[in-house]
Amino acid sequence: MNNYNPISALIIFFVIVALLFVFFRPIKGWFWILRKNFKNNEKTIIEDILKQLYHFENSGNKVDMKTLVQVLDYKNTRIVEAINKMTINDLIYFESDILKLSETGREYALRIVRVHRLWERYLADKTGFHKTEWHDRAEMMEHKLNHDETNTLAAHLGNPKFDPHGDPIPTKTGKVAQVNGVELPLLQVNTIGRITHIEDEPEVIYKQILAENIHIGSLIRVIENNNTRITFQSEGEEFKLAPIVAANLTVSPIEKEVVIEDNIARLSSLDEEETAKIIGISKESRGESRRRLLDLGFVKGAKISIDLMNPLGEPHAYLIKGTSIALRKDQAAKILIKKD
Repeated sequence: MNNYNPISALIIFFVIVALLFVFFRPIKGWFWILRKNFKNNEKTIIEDILKQLYHFENSGNKVDMKTLVQVLDYKNTRIVEAINKMTINDLIYFESDILKLSETGREYALRIVRVHRLWERYLADKTGFHKTEWHDRAEMMEHKLNHDETNTLAAHLGNPKFDPHGDPIPTKTGKVAQVNGVELPLLQVNTIGRITHIEDEPEVIYKQILAENIHIGSLIRVIENNNTRITFQSEGEEFKLAPIVAANLTVSPIEKEVVIEDNIARLSSLDEEETAKIIGISKESRGESRRRLLDLGFVKGAKISIDLMNPLGEPHAYLIKGTSIALRKDQAAKILIKKD
C-alpha cells in the first residue's frame, strides 16, 4: 500500500528549504556567523598573544612558548596555529626559544592596549560599573573597536593620558607616557608619597587591594617596612600589606616637606556627635559619581555631620547644607574631611 502523502512531503520540503535558508543565507546565515566567529576567535587569540608579549617585554621579562601557553586560556593547538600565522605575517619572531614582538607586532599590540585602557577609563568616568568589572569588560571591547572608533572614544574622553588604575594610555601614534614612582616596598620608613598606579593583575592580589579600600591619588606616609609587612598611613587610616601585595602599588615620593595632618580623614570614619569640614573628594571618585556628589553639596569647605545612623550598618544619612543625604560606606570613603 502506497502511504505517500503529497501534503506531508510538501511540508517536509518547505522545512528543509527554510533550514537551508537559515543556515546559508547571506551574512546572517548560521554558516556565515559560525565562520565569522571562527575568524574573530582567531583574531582574538592573535591580539591576546600580542598584548601578553607587550606586557612581558614592557616589564623586562622574557617569554617562551611554555610560559605563553600557561598564561593564555586557549587550547594549545589554537595558540600554536596563531603563533605560526603571526610569524608568517611578521608580527613576532623567535630569538632562540624566546618570543619577541617585531616592530609591526609592537605597533599592533599598542593599539590593543590603547583600546583596553581607554575603555576602562570610559567605564570609570561615564558608567556606574564597579571597578571589579572594568578589566573584563575592556577585555571584550579591545577586540571590537576599530582605529576610527578608538580615536572617537579618546576625543570623547578628552584624550586622557592614564587609565583609572594609573596605567598610561598609548596615543594614536603609539607614544606612552611615563608612570612616575616606584613600588611601595622600595620606599624607606617616613617616606611621604602619592599613589600613582594600582596594578590590577593578578586578580587575586588586586581584590586584596580593593578590599583594603586603597585609593589611587592618595597621599601616604610609610611607617613600617620589613620582609613580612609594609605599613602606611593615609587619609586618617592605617594600612598593613604583605610585601607581595604592596608591590602592586606604585608611589611617587614627594621630595619637599609635606605635612600629613592627623585630623584629615575619610567621611566614613566620622562618628556621631562629631562635625567636620569637607576638604575635597578623592580622585577615586570619577565622572558622573563625582559630579553627583558635588551637585549634592559635598564641596570644599562645607560643614557636615551625621544626621542618622543606620542600625543595620549602612547607608548613613549625613547632614550637609540643611539637607539629609544617605551615602554607602564606600561612597563616604571617597570624601575627605577635616574633623573639628
